[in-house]
Amino acid sequence: MRGDTARQANILLALTPDQVVPADHPIRPIKRMVDAALARLSPRFEQMYAATGRPSIPPEHLLKGLLLMALFSVRSERQFCEQLGYNLLFKWFLDLNVDDAPFDHSTFSRNRERLLGHDVTRAFFEEVRGEAERQHLLSREHFSVDGTMLRAWASQKSYRPRDEDGPPAGGGGGRNPEVDFRGQRRRRETHVSRTDPEALLYRKGRGQAAALCYLGHVLMENRNGLVVDVELTPATGTGERDAAVRMLGRRRGRRRITVGADKGYDVRAFVSDLRAQRVTPHVAQHESRRRSAIDRRTTRHAGYAASQSQRPRVEQFFGWAKTVGATRKLRFVGVAANRLWLEVTAAAYNLVRLAKLSHPVAT
Repeated sequence: MRGDTARQANILLALTPDQVVPADHPIRPIKRMVDAALARLSPRFEQMYAATGRPSIPPEHLLKGLLLMALFSVRSERQFCEQLGYNLLFKWFLDLNVDDAPFDHSTFSRNRERLLGHDVTRAFFEEVRGEAERQHLLSREHFSVDGTMLRAWASQKSYRPRDEDGPPAGGGGGRNPEVDFRGQRRRRETHVSRTDPEALLYRKGRGQAAALCYLGHVLMENRNGLVVDVELTPATGTGERDAAVRMLGRRRGRRRITVGADKGYDVRAFVSDLRAQRVTPHVAQHESRRRSAIDRRTTRHAGYAASQSQRPRVEQFFGWAKTVGATRKLRFVGVAANRLWLEVTAAAYNLVRLAKLSHPVAT
């Protein structure tokens, strides 16, 4: 028989967000790890705020909100706060009650400098990495490194001469006129983006279009494909190699380590820097019209082939970050703010991987 669409509203309803989220939902183990990491960061949070005054939005809520944006592809802080008003899973993740009002989206921008000043997102990323270390899921000897272009939150039209005043001349009216840049020589020495001055015009290779962007860099361990370090830098020709040297320097210990990389890292100066740090460069040989910096001393070992087979796994993070994490085009202005978002995205990716490794699905 046909059901009746007329329903009477319940006068009293005892319901909590925890009752709505299924017991086997994959976000439950992620929340447990996040809560444990934030509890360990509580002393740092105490140093961020004065002892007196009006209570602020807890920093735990801000970090959890950023994580939810990365995990559920929420494109902006404004959209997240809108969804927080009716999404019970989001309320449960932030430990809010059903009737708690969402905070305003401006809370994120007002507290971003505080998060940056105390390196909160970096500390949170390191806490998540520490959880992987405690579960013995990280390799201490074998790593892979790579970088990728991340589009800046600025249009090509904002890249204008430094001494130019007023809007660019172009056809059409309004705030977004049509501009033809064909035949114009635009260089970093003479031009700058009026929207994001730290973004640089960069192209990945010959025949590819140049774009205002940054470079994202990742150091991955080869056992389970977890991210152990991350950086974001201006888009320069040596940016990928310079960032790789810094990240590997932070992993340097008593034992010798190996690092796999693609042909773009086959540069004699880079290989020399790695050997000086007691890092064995398992870099793919680039022998097109030049001599490779990697010789038989390295390639004859079976470990070199193993590193090359594991190296492409770093692309899994870039693919996840650009699609699920909505990082193909960055959402903030400047290196510092975008580095904050990349650290949160890397932590979210590691949490998803840890949840799968720690709680495998029964088959």
